[in-house]
Amino acid sequence: MTNMFAVVRTGGKQYKVASGDVIHVERLTAETGSTVQLDDVLLLSGGDGIEVGTPVVAGVTVNAEVVGEARGPKLIIFKKKRRQNYRRKRGHRQDYTVLRVTGFARGGIAFASAPAISAQAQSATASVAVASAEGEE
Repeated sequence: MTNMFAVVRTGGKQYKVASGDVIHVERLTAETGSTVQLDDVLLLSGGDGIEVGTPVVAGVTVNAEVVGEARGPKLIIFKKKRRQNYRRKRGHRQDYTVLRVTGFARGGIAFASAPAISAQAQSATASVAVASAEGEE
């Protein structure tokens, strides 16, 4: 299979993913180490052509493993009205879930999966992914 990828929608955003990719998505209610299925597959490209959904490709899911959770950079919200002595300062940090795409499935049957990763490489990838999200502060 050559360069198989999909476009998935989660958290109101679209992501182009391939097997083995690590992505940061809006926070999901899943435990670290568990597996999640992303059902909103908008496009699937593989060895047998491109499938475009209307709006989603029927029966196709993207399987991913939860690597961890991270937080985005701090954003400052400052409101001011001139000559009114009105000033408000607030901060915000977005919560993210870090996912590693493990493969694609059609009707529950996996047809493309990521190569096996050793436990040592897996923990190193997790720490790098979480550290990179924290480093964006």
